[in-house]
Amino acid sequence: MKTIPIRIKRLRSTPLPCYMTEQAAGVDLHAALEEEFVLHPGERALVPTGIAVEIPSGFEAQVRPRSGLALRHGIALVNSPGTIDADYRGEIGVIVINHGNEPFTIKDGERIAQMVFARCERAEFIEVDELGDTARGAGGFGHTGR
Repeated sequence: MKTIPIRIKRLRSTPLPCYMTEQAAGVDLHAALEEEFVLHPGERALVPTGIAVEIPSGFEAQVRPRSGLALRHGIALVNSPGTIDADYRGEIGVIVINHGNEPFTIKDGERIAQMVFARCERAEFIEVDELGDTARGAGGFGHTGR
């Protein structure tokens, strides 16, 4: 598996992201909190991670939910996946939401999300009067009957 160098700055005392298994696609992000807080059903909050990264040009980081938190507690990310652009140097924050039926306590150091690095391409837009035809055409949401 190819690796890319990611410079990381610890902003608070928090565990650094790490891969939990040899073939894991994402690293776990940890909450960096001065005190734990309760996220009630339907509430959302920005959880700081205590880290900032320097992503190489041509890459992005995607912040995604952790499946165990989603399954057991209904904890998801509001904007999933969240994108961290290569030119962003601020603290990584995770916008969590409680879709569960019970309050969920977020504690300092808790694994709250995962981050995956991906190559990305930039588009060059070319304005035209017509677009090429396809079998689907302009068929939108639910156009196949499913």
